[in-house]
Amino acid sequence: MTDADAKIRRILHFRFTLTGASDQMIAMIKSAAPLYQMFGDAEVRLLQNVDDPGRFLQEIEYDAPASLELNRQQIASDPRVQAYLMAWKAMFPGAIEIDVYQVV
Repeated sequence: MTDADAKIRRILHFRFTLTGASDQMIAMIKSAAPLYQMFGDAEVRLLQNVDDPGRFLQEIEYDAPASLELNRQQIASDPRVQAYLMAWKAMFPGAIEIDVYQVV
């Protein structure tokens, strides 16, 4: 594998509140998992806070191309990523916290 083909494992967290979340709303969020394949071989989990059922964490683990990872602004300005973020903001009226992690 060349440096251009190298991948870097990333874990993306979306934290949000969805007060009064119905089973249908949760099912809709889960059904979007195939869309995350735009990140490549992605693993997706939706977690609900046990003590505060309105709080959720969507976790997406994926491999980012090393060449793109060097320039986060390039990724953030990607039209697919922008469309995804706009859809999230439209679905959830409250604040959405987004963090990117790496395994150490």
